[in-house]
Order: sequence, then structure tokens, then C-alpha cells
Amino acid sequence: MKLVPLGEKVIVRQMEAETVTAGGIALPDSATEKPAQGKVLAVGDGRLLEDGTYAPLQVCEGDKVIFEKFFGCKITLNGEEYLILNESEILAVIG
Repeated sequence: MKLVPLGEKVIVRQMEAETVTAGGIALPDSATEKPAQGKVLAVGDGRLLEDGTYAPLQVCEGDKVIFEKFFGCKITLNGEEYLILNESEILAVIG
């Protein structure tokens, strides 16, 4: 099954939480929190304008992005977790 975002939606795979600190201390699962960063897997057609055309999205497939922590819709498909976000919930692209 394939996810295809509609309109100004973006599908993101959230990055995994760090399990070891910079000093080498292993963190238990209960102490780790997934970062608000991820990789864009798919983008929609863009925002629909009043004249019927689409304004293209500013993010592209493959971009690493920072997004607002408690936004988006979390889904699980084929055992993988994904986030579906509006483009407006994405704060920055990591260059």
C-alpha cells in the first residue's frame, strides 16, 4: 500500500530518538523522546488557489525538516510509523 498526500499535506518519517548521550551513557526507552525532525517521503500537489491552480509546496521529497512537536496525524502502515503534516506545521528545512 502506498501513501499519497493530498493538497498541502506532507508525509514524514520521524527520526529515531538518540539512545546514547554524547558522553556515552545509554538511555532507557522511557527516557528517550522522538525528536521533532524527520525526512519528507512524499508531498501533495500544493495549496489550491482561488483561480483553480496550485501553489507548489516549499518542501521536496528527501528534505530533512523540523516540525512542530505535537502537530500532525500519526499513522502506522505496514508496521512503519508516519506523520501526515500540513506544510504550515513544518518550521524549517535542514540544509
